[in-house]
Formats: sequence, structure tokens, C-alpha cells
Amino acid sequence: MRRSRIAGVGSYLPARIVTNAELAGRMDTSDEWIRQRTGIGQRHIAAEGETTSMLGVKAAEAALAHAGLKASDIDLIVLATATPDYTFPSAATQVQAALGITHGAAFDVAAVCSGFVYALTVADKFITSGSNTRALVIGAETFSRILDWEDRTTAVLFGDGAGAVVLEASEGKGDASDTGVLTTHLRSDGRHRAKLYVDGGPSTTGTAGHLRMEGREVFKHAVGMITDVIVDAFAATGYSAETIDWFVPHQANQRIITASAEKLGIAMEKVVLTVDRHGNTSAASIPLAFDVAVKDGRIARGDVVLIEAMGGGFTWGSALFRY
Repeated sequence: MRRSRIAGVGSYLPARIVTNAELAGRMDTSDEWIRQRTGIGQRHIAAEGETTSMLGVKAAEAALAHAGLKASDIDLIVLATATPDYTFPSAATQVQAALGITHGAAFDVAAVCSGFVYALTVADKFITSGSNTRALVIGAETFSRILDWEDRTTAVLFGDGAGAVVLEASEGKGDASDTGVLTTHLRSDGRHRAKLYVDGGPSTTGTAGHLRMEGREVFKHAVGMITDVIVDAFAATGYSAETIDWFVPHQANQRIITASAEKLGIAMEKVVLTVDRHGNTSAASIPLAFDVAVKDGRIARGDVVLIEAMGGGFTWGSALFRY
């Protein structure tokens, strides 16, 4: 059976770090208030002129270097973002051009915080179908550009960054012992738009708009939705909370992550947490966290990794793979 395995991983964070203390000097909040409700201590913010595709290029270059591959080896780029450089062309094509790739296809996926899970799923389908051999799957965001910095309920949550993986075709036996993506599960329910959305767009206001969120409603739905797609992943593969090696969730809020792990029976020692350092980087959060855990030696080749996310819309999904 043809599988898509992760050949390399990389990430990039803007140089500027904004601490909770700095935000407390600009709005009615405090380090204690932010940490208690979210677990966030700091976040990275893109510099003026530093775009989403620029962050994506840096992450992609790091992933290619880790895989020992050249940009010319890539024949597909799937980039997940809610904050593209332009309405069009896609940020993926800007990454493609910056890397000097002139063949294959490049396109964006819009699923907000679930974007990386969606992008990984799409790239996996392309590779396992036989139409492509190697793909860059990127999550990149500059959420700082759509935040209302007067709204402490949202401005303290988000940061900028990018993460990427190189997926390449490999052969497997067709069972859960294979290396690569073993199963993916995607969901959406557009009835929940008003709970987490951006109040602008080309065909509505003609502006980029600002992020708006009903925090309690998002929290209420998140744990149940996340659990749903993880149960599906376990059923499809035969793995369980006890037999997976690592859980790399979307880094939205430490309370959501902890509640989800507890509900599923996943030991916190298996959970990769970076929300304290990165904040919520939306589609970039999972590959950023995955890269951290690979580079510090926690996640090793052969480990079984579960990822999940929920984003505005609502969208949500899971993927389980052997690294």
C-alpha cells in the first residue's frame, strides 16, 4: 500500500516576542489573568513587512533541510492559512516562487485552526493516489494583522509563526504498523460561524476585518468535537490513549488541551505543549509544536503521533501517523 511519510519537519517564529507584561501595559489585563485562563506567557509577532508567505518559506526551508531534500524535489505545496498575503494569488504560490519551484501545484487551504490537519489530509490523498511524490505541507499565520488590540479577550490569545512538514511517498503493508499517515478524519459545521469568525472580507465589507470570538461557546464545543474525531482515529487504527506515543494538539488554550486529554484518558506526559511560548498560532500551531518535540528529542522515528484541532466555522479534525 502506498503511504505518505513525514521525511522532514521545520518551523519559524518571528524575532519579536510580546510578553503578557507588555500587553498589560497596553490594555486592561495582567500576566496572572492571561496565564490562569489560557496558559499563555508570550507570543511572537511578525515584523512590519513580514508576511505569511515569508514565514512559510522559512519553515519550508527548515523542513527541506531536515529531510535532506532540495526544493526541486517537491511537486506539491498545500499551505493552510487564514491570513494570506493577498486575496489572490495564494500564499502557497508565493512560497513556491520564493523556493524557485516551477513545476507541480501549489494552493491554500482555509480551515483556520484546523488548517494543518486539513492540509495534511489533502496532501496525503494526493500522494497515496499516485499523482504526486513529495509535498510541502505548511501552516503559516500572521494573526496579529486581524486582531483588535483593544479587545483583551482575543488579543492576548494569538501569535504569528509557521511550521512545515515534507511528506513523501513510501510503501507499506496497509496496516497500522506502517510508517506514515495511518488515518485522517475531518468535520465541519457552518452553523457555528458567529462563535468564531472575522468580521470582514472582500464580498462583505471589502476589508480584512477583525477576529471575533464567543470564548465560552468555543470552549463548550471544543472538547466534545475534538473527542469525536480522536475516537474515530482510534477506531480506524486500533490504537488507543494507552498505545499512542504522543499527542500533539492544536495549541489554542491549555485548559482545552488538558480537558481533552483527561476526557480521552491520554496521560499529560504524552502531551506536547507549546502554547505557553507561542500562544495560539492557528494553522501553524501543530507543526510548530511537532517540530519542537522532534528537535528536542522527545518524538523519535517510529513513534505513533496523534494530532487534532478545532477552528472557526466550526471545522475540526484529527490525524494519526507513525513518524
